[in-house]
Amino acid sequence: MEADSKPKKSGARLCCVCNQNRAALKRPKTLEQICRECFYAVFEEEIHQVILENQLFKPGDRIAIGASGGKDSTVLAYVLSELNRRHNYGLDLFLLSVDEGITGYRDDSLETVKRNELQYGLPLKIVSYKDLYGWTMDEIVKMIGLKNNCTFCGVFRRQALDRGAALLKVDKVATGHNADDIAETVLLNILRGDIARLSRCTSIITGEDGPIPRCKPFKYTYEKEIVMYAYFKKLDYFSTECIYSPNAYRGFAREFIKDLERIRPRAILDIIKSGEDFRISTTTKMPEQGTCERCGYISSQKWCKACVLLEGLNRGLPKLGIGRTQGLNSDGKKDRKRDSRTPSIESKQCGSLEF
Repeated sequence: MEADSKPKKSGARLCCVCNQNRAALKRPKTLEQICRECFYAVFEEEIHQVILENQLFKPGDRIAIGASGGKDSTVLAYVLSELNRRHNYGLDLFLLSVDEGITGYRDDSLETVKRNELQYGLPLKIVSYKDLYGWTMDEIVKMIGLKNNCTFCGVFRRQALDRGAALLKVDKVATGHNADDIAETVLLNILRGDIARLSRCTSIITGEDGPIPRCKPFKYTYEKEIVMYAYFKKLDYFSTECIYSPNAYRGFAREFIKDLERIRPRAILDIIKSGEDFRISTTTKMPEQGTCERCGYISSQKWCKACVLLEGLNRGLPKLGIGRTQGLNSDGKKDRKRDSRTPSIESKQCGSLEF
């Protein structure tokens, strides 16, 4: 009796979704054997459902995509463009990049963003530290060294994104923070004992009390899957890590997360879930917000963190704003009468929208 069909090759596994095509990869999140086309479909559909369930956007919104040229922001720009077209979100999308002034890193990555602008047909706005603050990160590192440089960059970058978003007159900023990033942040806040921030670090929308809210469509998306998506789709992205952050504290948390993921892939989502379900004592409160007396941006102190850091740089005292320092008066001197509502200068994002 003749066989109706040829025997299947040994070792070849079919996609567990369509059961037709040969599996091309194993999903890091679920360990399912899946073909490329089904991977694209489930990857995009999961993000679409996150957007719908959390009501991240509404028709007519102007959305700035924080674009660094890296894998996360590049995939975010591509997927949001596709979903916006496919599901008629009705969004006006823009690319927003920050030039920190890091030779051999940011200048190269911005070339990638400029290519993405043409590839995806999205308008691009670039704001720079030099124009906003009078300093580049190269100049800051030359003055302070590599020990506290990430403090300056983090504060200035957040402000720069707010300024760029205000110039674009957008309703919201979408960032490429993925599940790995959020799990790392949960761990970091625990390790630092920062319970107030722990209560909000898993929020998919943040900054609603600030000038422009931010959202994270990739909140439940694994970094490895973003890399796979970018690789199989042949997206154009920049993969070099920042040259000034080899020993950043977050890096140690990141390695720990990777070790956990190798043992139990679901560990990343479990950490996020733990952060979401933490019950914070009612005595633990975020400082009440006011405005910076110098620049007018939201701050829980008389001077915001960005202004304190800039004051230190301009006066040749770069360590002035490092650590849990007290606030400054308008003459640049330490304010010894701290507001009882606010425990430290580091309690809130800083910057200025007045230009």
